[in-house]
Amino acid sequence: MAARPTITDLAKAAGVSVATVDRVLNGRHKVREETARRVYDAANAIGYHAIGLIRQRVFEDLPQYRLGFSFQRPSQAFYQNFAREIEIACNACTTARIIPQIDFINAQTPAAMTEMLRQLSARNQALAVVAPDYPATTTMAEELKNRGIPLFCLLSDFAMDVRQGYIGLNNMKVGRTAAWMIARGAKRPGKVAIFVGSHRFHGHELREMGFRSFFREKGQDFEVLDTLVNLDTSEITHEATANLLAQHPDLVGLYVAGGGMEGAISAIREEGFAGKVQLIVNELTPESKAGLADDTVTMAINTPLPALCRELVSLMVGAIEKGPSAVPGQTFLPFDIFLPENI
Repeated sequence: MAARPTITDLAKAAGVSVATVDRVLNGRHKVREETARRVYDAANAIGYHAIGLIRQRVFEDLPQYRLGFSFQRPSQAFYQNFAREIEIACNACTTARIIPQIDFINAQTPAAMTEMLRQLSARNQALAVVAPDYPATTTMAEELKNRGIPLFCLLSDFAMDVRQGYIGLNNMKVGRTAAWMIARGAKRPGKVAIFVGSHRFHGHELREMGFRSFFREKGQDFEVLDTLVNLDTSEITHEATANLLAQHPDLVGLYVAGGGMEGAISAIREEGFAGKVQLIVNELTPESKAGLADDTVTMAINTPLPALCRELVSLMVGAIEKGPSAVPGQTFLPFDIFLPENI
């Protein structure tokens, strides 16, 4: 096992003396802000064990904010990665001391969503959540707005007339990009299918709209089947994909617009359709990367989580400090494209 970085390693990485690092750690004598921040950045870079203490010393004069985050399905690698990047972005914030609360929720019912918002808002000054669009969540968003708690929608918009802002991808473009890849990659025209997690996820609905609009405009030789709902679960997706392959031998493309892609990957692989059906998924995870490697997956459309989380934390702090008018209503980030040749 590699040895834990020492204070000497930290001093070398920061380009300062050990005595200077000691002053930052113990606060005995004032250190210039520029120097202290250099020590903090170096500690982050090398994984120094006392990074929390250094952060406290460096940023002790900054305002402190509590930010609440809620993600779906804790078992999914994508949301675990999202949570890690949120923590990194909060720790990297140089304008405020951020205390994040990160929760996960499995249920997608109106009652579960409103209770999640209620609990998060009890302890935090701004919220950012992934949630479906229900009338009940809109009502809760109105309550938060009246209480002066900014609410940001992640990945999929909801309560659009009352929430503070949306940050994520342009989902219409995502859907059209998936359709373009299928149309270009298919060896012949045929049937194509799309899975959404729920019709209550506005982002999934927009991806479906973009997907269908592309084929209406530029892929008239293809037949888009009725949309399938998989509840973002791999089990349902696996069974439904196997049924599609059995019922439609002329299926040439499949797009999983939300979660559950693991089921589509395993079904196509097990049924021997790898390379025969253009499979488009969202997010680069260990499962989708393996699918790209063995040509089961044609393309993965990826959310740039580090950039999104940095921008999100900045927007949340801005909304707290400057008020809602200072924050844009929508923030779109460019998405990444992963193919078998660039993983």
